[in-house]
Amino acid sequence: MLPILMYHGLHRDPASRGRFDAVYSVHPEQFARQLDWLLQHRHRTLRLDEASTAAPSRDERRVVISFDDGDVSNVEVALPLLQQRGMIAEFFITSDFIGQPGMVSADDVRRLSAAGMGIGSHGRSHAFLQDLDTSAMTAELDDSRCRLQAICGRPIESLALPGGRGGEREFAAAQRLGYRHLLGSVPGPNRRLRGDGWLQRLPVTRDLSLDDFAALVQWRGLPPRWMQARHAALAFPKRVLGNEGYQRLRERLL
Repeated sequence: MLPILMYHGLHRDPASRGRFDAVYSVHPEQFARQLDWLLQHRHRTLRLDEASTAAPSRDERRVVISFDDGDVSNVEVALPLLQQRGMIAEFFITSDFIGQPGMVSADDVRRLSAAGMGIGSHGRSHAFLQDLDTSAMTAELDDSRCRLQAICGRPIESLALPGGRGGEREFAAAQRLGYRHLLGSVPGPNRRLRGDGWLQRLPVTRDLSLDDFAALVQWRGLPPRWMQARHAALAFPKRVLGNEGYQRLRERLL
């Protein structure tokens, strides 16, 4: 089993540096408690390239921590907390966001890479790939990968689909461009790693209690079932409204 935790920004409140989201902005102290729980329960953090090449020992508990978008809190808040505990994470950067207000700079991306963190793509503009024609979709994936490679000086082989939206077309295009690890937002524990590189994730939200966090990582009890049921329920309005319509509705509700 390989739980992959999905974070976005770490913010105390809407006035914090970065781009606050009422659902996905986790309080820094909450994040620190979650990291401490992982350590106390002997979970080892690793990058995706290691997860795909190194077989786990019999009693090893592995976990991947991932961040989407490239909020400035990734380097200002998350990185120090990870380093204090000797932990690592994957950072999926939307390349057009680099240098925008509240987002990481190119130097920040290099700093994350130099610290041993994984760097992956989260698309060029965060457009939902399903909504694009083949040419535009390919540009989103390739331009982002090339820019991040130029910044980091190393191959970019991991992709987190913007909004978790994507299917076989997006998957095949990403593989052709050299992506080896593809992450969506379908909740699951990755009990067996698929040979095609497709991976499930566990979204960590602001209102998630530590007990529920533990249940998700261990994939036990009601929280995993509730998360899967919620994801399935949201699939219907996404199909009916489309990606843009669903996002507008979400923004109004929040």
